[in-house]
Amino acid sequence: MDLNLHSHLTQVLSVEDISQVGHARRMTQKLAEQAGFDEADCGRVALVVTELASNILKHASSGELHVRALPGDVSGAAPGVEVIAIDRGKGFDVQSCMADGFSTRGTQGIGLGSVLRQAQVFDVHSDPRGSVLLARFFPRKSVVKDLRMGITQHSLHDDPACGDVWEVAIRGQQVSIMMIDGLGHGPEAEEAGMAGARAFIRNPFADPGVLLDDLHFDMRGSRGGAAALAQFDGASGKLRFIGIGNIGATLIGQDKTRGIPSHPGIVGLQYRKTAPIDYADCTGQLLIMFSDGLQSRWNLRDYPGLMYRHPAVIAAVLQRDYNRGRDDVTVLVMDLEMLDD
Repeated sequence: MDLNLHSHLTQVLSVEDISQVGHARRMTQKLAEQAGFDEADCGRVALVVTELASNILKHASSGELHVRALPGDVSGAAPGVEVIAIDRGKGFDVQSCMADGFSTRGTQGIGLGSVLRQAQVFDVHSDPRGSVLLARFFPRKSVVKDLRMGITQHSLHDDPACGDVWEVAIRGQQVSIMMIDGLGHGPEAEEAGMAGARAFIRNPFADPGVLLDDLHFDMRGSRGGAAALAQFDGASGKLRFIGIGNIGATLIGQDKTRGIPSHPGIVGLQYRKTAPIDYADCTGQLLIMFSDGLQSRWNLRDYPGLMYRHPAVIAAVLQRDYNRGRDDVTVLVMDLEMLDD
């Protein structure tokens, strides 16, 4: 799998009124058309989005749909559409709702089992704090390669400019991730982050220490920011990490959770030289990286079963429950595993 993913804001569709169900359906159907879906595939997306938005109104009174385009890769895997339904309702019995025709309060009753068949990738987490449901769609006749990664990015007050910037590059069994939080928020913070992103894109698989120097050089003259780089080698299972400033990072395994430290400083202005940290035997663990728009005092083990859900579900739960609400916020979750060639 060779793939380059670039920073973009998550599109948030509020679901607070019945009129917004139709709007959500039209917006996601348009996204599917732009991804090259035919009429039948667009219909699948429209059906599921209508059901998910209706369920939010019926069972939680209000919530959101988070949607984004999923790019294809050079091997021929098709682009897709991701829809995540998020609410703060009382939760539901996932097992019961998987039955076709099950509907507790008068929605279409297609059942989550039918949603599972309409979407090539499906996952859900529900507890008394609310529910998060993931559906990823690809054209029926296409090659589907689901990347076990979730990313949610939001600007403060829905500003079109976001000071958080991220990049992900995948080459064979290697993954390289960059996250920058430009100082403050708004256009000048975004300018700082994008300067670092351009340096990353030039050579994403360079040694992390060298790559950090490149980010620092290109971010000079901007207001600067926090930055972190993580590189995972699926063949060896080793993760290398280097961070300056307040980008948070955590490794979560079956038996333990490890916080990954960053160092003081501002990339683009001044920081003390430091070497990357190596972590061995990371295959099968979760890597979670986040800007300081997210509170740091969370624990996935407070959510029974959540660490086994799709990374996109995990990212959405963390953003829902731990967003500080006073800065841009980005959460990236990746399952560190062997990648398909």
